[in-house]
This record gives sequence, structure tokens and C-alpha cells, in this order.
Amino acid sequence: MNVRMEKDALGELAIPESVYWGIHTQRALANFQLSGKKVSFRLIQALAMVKKAACLTNLELGYLEEAKARAISQASEEIIAGNLQNEFPLDALQGGAGTSTNMNVNEVIANRALEILKYPRGDYSFIHPIETVNRHQSTNDVYPTAIKVAAILLLRELSAEIASLQGVFQKKEKEFGSIIKIGRTEYQEAVPITLGAEFSAFAEALSRDRWRVFKCEERLRVTNLGGTAVGTGLTAPKSYIFLVIEKLREVTGLGLSRAENLTGETAFADSFVEVSGILKAHACNLIKIANDLRILNLLGEIKLPAVQAGSSIMPGKVNPVILEAVIQASIEIKISDSVIAECVSHGTLQINEFLPLAGLHLLGALESLINVNRMFAKFADKILASESGCRFYLEKSPALLTAFLPQVGYENAGALFQEFKASGEEKVRDFLNKKFGKALVDQVLSPENLTQLGYRDGPKNT
Repeated sequence: MNVRMEKDALGELAIPESVYWGIHTQRALANFQLSGKKVSFRLIQALAMVKKAACLTNLELGYLEEAKARAISQASEEIIAGNLQNEFPLDALQGGAGTSTNMNVNEVIANRALEILKYPRGDYSFIHPIETVNRHQSTNDVYPTAIKVAAILLLRELSAEIASLQGVFQKKEKEFGSIIKIGRTEYQEAVPITLGAEFSAFAEALSRDRWRVFKCEERLRVTNLGGTAVGTGLTAPKSYIFLVIEKLREVTGLGLSRAENLTGETAFADSFVEVSGILKAHACNLIKIANDLRILNLLGEIKLPAVQAGSSIMPGKVNPVILEAVIQASIEIKISDSVIAECVSHGTLQINEFLPLAGLHLLGALESLINVNRMFAKFADKILASESGCRFYLEKSPALLTAFLPQVGYENAGALFQEFKASGEEKVRDFLNKKFGKALVDQVLSPENLTQLGYRDGPKNT
């Protein structure tokens, strides 16, 4: 294997000639072999956006020559476009508050820029990973800014996917609007409802999730970029500090702003906990919806689409595997929320050194939820209603008597229940037809009556 020699404060190291990374990345590869999970490429792309913004700022202010800036900008754009993914091999779990990842990006951009300008990789006398690519930056302002940029972009994708899933359940709400069924509370039969109303509750929960996810982007727009190591901006010119956030807005297309208190924004990462809590709320709703659908399928009131054989021993068995996957992924999101909270709370003084783990879980949760919603929507769109299954439980349930409380009152309804039990009738609806007449029963148990908000007031007793 052909190698090139690079040097840092610890000495020399051989680097494979075929790679764009350098000595800092090579040492991190040897030091951190923990999770087997690579740094999210969405974070790498966001870091490249920050590098491009810094490059353009330094160019405009005269701190970077045009030829170098063009090459650095092009190398950054290639990463943003999704290229060079194999050049970012580091484990997501790493010490140093993200320094290894920041240096990995600096080195890849530097060597790719050198290549663009026809210089050999490793010729850092012309473009240096730190002196040139990382000029006026610190891991401590670049890394958390990049997490925020990546998270905002993912939040927008997630909001769109939640909206699609919400739309599927709204469609089912209309499809199932005329199907009457028995409601259930605490695993016991309750008052009648329509299957459409049941699905409308799913859609409404997702509507809240979509709105929360859409709005929580605001929590991430304030960054500490320009604060360098501890938020004081030491080693960066004031002109750079004020301009770099404008350049980052241009590069990302996001409404970002510089924090008024850069020291506070560098030392604290509570916004990640806040956003994670929103994701956890969505995960909780997904678990409930998926579990409710499993129950309705078990009862035979809906028919879930068959997507694969369910058993290696029982022929013909089909399991609700998509719903089980939704639940498992959502459980992981809830666990990630706890991990993020731990990481953020363990930051010390002017830095949060555990952002690599927090970023892994925040961005991982967002990517997972995007996939979950997309998978769930495709599956839920094929759910069918079973009118016969709904009718089976409805017509036998004494809970139907509750719908007649406005006509007969609570005490008389209780007496009707005892009368029904003694009657030997199998179906409550047949019993009610005999007591009140089919026309009244059909009116009381109509979908419109069951789903309207309250009942029409009649004459008051005086």
C-alpha cells in the first residue's frame, strides 16, 4: 500500500495515499473503535456547509486567496452533494467534543482542494486543514452549529412525512365514517363510536406532532458560530464573527442567527433536549396508534395488509410486523431522549464534551422517524375495514344502552340492562328494536348521532 507521511504534535504517521483524510483522522480511527456506527453523514454534510460559509467569509474579508477559496468551496460542495462518503470513517462515539470529526472534515476538504488545484495530497504548505480550512473556527462553535443545521433540515423532512401519515388516516376517517362499532375503555366495552371517528383520533394526534415538529425548528436557529473556543470569539476578527452567520444563512437557506450570548450558547445545549422531547412525544403517539391497530386487527374490526409470512412453523400465519417495527423504532426514540438529556446535563463549564453522543442520538432519531413515518403511511393506506367484525361486537354489547340515556335516563337504562339480561336475546339491538321501535333505534345509533358533539337539547323540565 502506498503511503504518505504526515506530522502532528505527537509525531509522524503513515497515511494511505488513496485516502483524503489525514493524520488527525488516522489517529482517531485507531483510538475510537466503540459502537460500529459511523458519524451521521447528514452531520458531515452540515459541517461542510459551515466550512463553505467560513471560507466565503474569509474570502470576502481578505483572509483567504481566491484560488484557495474556490477550491475549498468546491470540495465542500462535493460533500454537501453526497460525494466522498467513504472518506468519513470515524466512529460516532469519540472523545474530544467532536474534534476528531471536525478534523476529518477539515482534512478531506483540504486534500480534495489540493487535488483540484493540482497539488499532491498532504501538501499542507499551500492549503492546511487547520490554518486554511479551519481558519477563525473552533470545534466548539462549528460542531454544535452543524448539529443544529443537520437537525433543522431533518426536522423539515420529518414534518412532511408526518403530514403524509396524517393524510392517510384522514383518508381512512372518511372511508370508515359510516361504520358503527363499539368503543372501548380500559379493555372493556364502552359507548358506540364510528370506526371513522376512531381513525380521526389517530389523525389528530399526528396533526399535533406535525405542528410541534414544524415549530421546534425555531429552537435550533440560534447558533454560537463565531464564538470559537469558549464563546468569546478569541482568535477570530470581529468582522468575521458578524459576517459568517450571514454566509451560513446563504449556504443553508435556513433562518439562522448568532446568539447574543455566545458564551452561554457554547456552554449549554438544552435546545437539543427540548427538540428531543418533541420527538419523544411523537414516538409515544406512534406506539399508541400502532398498538391500537394491532388490537383492532385482533378483534377483527379492521384488516391489516399482509406483507410477509409470519411463522416458520405455523402455515398461513400473518403477523402485524410493520406495526411491531413502528413500536420498536419508537421505543428506541424514547431511549435516545434519555441519552440526549444525560449528555447535555454532563457538559462542564464552557463546553459540552458529550455532544458526539447527543448528536448521534438526535440525528439518528430524526432519520429513524422519517423512515418510520414513510413506512407506516405506505402500510396504513392499505388498511381495510371489516363492517361485519364491527357489527358483531356492536350488536351484542349492552353498552349500546348508554346511547339511549337522553331518552330514558340513567336509572331506567340500568333497568333496561337487567331486562335485557333476563330476556334471552342475543343481540342488544334486536331487544332495543322491540322496546323503542326500529326507527328510533336507527336514529339514535346512526353515525351522525353518535359522532355529533352532544345531543340536541329538548324541552326543559320546570
